[in-house]
Amino acid sequence: MTLILRPPTVADEPVLRRLHAELATEDFPFLLADGPWDEMLATWGREAAGVDLPPGRVRADFLVADVDGVPVGRVSIRYELNEFLREVGGHVGYAVGREHRGRGHAREVLRQSVERLAGSGVDRVLVTCDDDNLASAAVIEACGGVLEDHRRTDDGILRRRYWIDATRS
Repeated sequence: MTLILRPPTVADEPVLRRLHAELATEDFPFLLADGPWDEMLATWGREAAGVDLPPGRVRADFLVADVDGVPVGRVSIRYELNEFLREVGGHVGYAVGREHRGRGHAREVLRQSVERLAGSGVDRVLVTCDDDNLASAAVIEACGGVLEDHRRTDDGILRRRYWIDATRS
């Protein structure tokens, strides 16, 4: 099985909306956008190009994690850090649907994301996770993440902050 990261398409709408609803129960904003699908695709396209970004947004790729034609998750790769991302958001935000977990997909998503960031000139990649998300912490550590510290979000959630040396990936 080969995992690729690719932009979302019109055909992905049903499965990505299902994953969004599934992960909403874990308080994870899977789609990072709302509204009609064509508008969401346009938003992700503008963000990938870094064009007409709303305040607080940075150039970012929203990519589907696809295994043999099946979307299993997603990643948001941010090419720079604003204040929020530097504190608790990080360069990479990823999720894998429940039925696809435990197969190494999250680790491969993060590995490929770090590789993309390195290719764009980012030497150190910040990745964060909730302090109680031990599975995500293990993925980050398996990809070379070194824990720097913990920070609280505005809503009081404790987040782990890891740095990955992208030049060694």
